[in-house]
Amino acid sequence: MTGTSSHRPSVRPLNDRELDELQDLLDRVPAPLEALDVSMLDGFLCGLLVQPRGVPAARWLPHVTDVDGRALPPHFDTSRLHELVWRRHAELNDAIARRQWFDPWVFELSADDDEAAPDRGLVDADDDEDDDADEPAIDAVYPWVAGFATALELFPELMALDAKKLTEPLALVYRHLAPDDLEDADDLLAEIESLEPPADLSAAVEELVRATLLLADVARPLATPAPRGPVRRRGPSNR
Repeated sequence: MTGTSSHRPSVRPLNDRELDELQDLLDRVPAPLEALDVSMLDGFLCGLLVQPRGVPAARWLPHVTDVDGRALPPHFDTSRLHELVWRRHAELNDAIARRQWFDPWVFELSADDDEAAPDRGLVDADDDEDDDADEPAIDAVYPWVAGFATALELFPELMALDAKKLTEPLALVYRHLAPDDLEDADDLLAEIESLEPPADLSAAVEELVRATLLLADVARPLATPAPRGPVRRRGPSNR
């Protein structure tokens, strides 16, 4: 990591192999349960970590393996899955608490078609390469945004705070949802309409980080204000 802080997270970030392992474990959750995928999980965890107060694990962990929180079958082993989830939770918590840059788990879409699965290439927010077809590429943020929105819907304490302070950062996230999904949110819709579209996928990813840290400022103000904007670092290379 680059930047002014000498702090190092106490938790070891998931490597590529472990990230694939986590997705495989989520894929093993049996129907009719609907587990989050890793990108939705990442947004979901960020939505938890910007709440004014910590959400007990007993309330949110069931939603990792089923979006509606339904119980797993008896004897389904979640020990390794939960271990990996907790490591990502700790990594994000460390970054958000210090208002530092983190790499959202947003993956570039396959070039085959809009319905294809992500290619597991983590987006590098420092990649400024021009791409004329980047508008559909920005759709890659949708799973992360959906996970974030799910957390705020399930745990609405953040939304009870000062609406004026929340509107700008929420707009940076919710701009990626269909307007029909934002009922009775006229101020938020107006703010979204006032925003310039993100220039590319990297810019959209950077906005997710910025929005998360701004929401943390509202929900859990620091005793000593952090420097303006997150300390940036280069994201991981595409796989």
